[in-house]
Amino acid sequence: MGADLQDIDLRGADLSMANLSEANLLGAFLFNADLSGANLIGANLDRANLRGPAWTGTSTTYNADTHWPDGFDPEAAGAVMDD
Repeated sequence: MGADLQDIDLRGADLSMANLSEANLLGAFLFNADLSGANLIGANLDRANLRGPAWTGTSTTYNADTHWPDGFDPEAAGAVMDD
C-alpha cells in the first residue's frame, strides 16, 4: 500500500491479490504480470506498460482516483470499478 514502484521492471511478476492501493506505478513495466485480484484503488499507472497482464479470476479493483495510461480501458481488460 502506497509503495513507490515508479519505472520498476515487474515483468512476469505475480501480483495477484496484491494491495497496490495508492501505489506509484508510473512508467512501470508490467508485461505479462499477474494482476488478478490486485487492489489498484488510487494507484498511479500513468505511462505503465500494461500489455499482456493477467486480469482473470478474482476481480482487480480500481476507483475514480486510479490513473491509467492514455487510451487504456480497465473495464475492457477485466478490472472492476469499486465505488
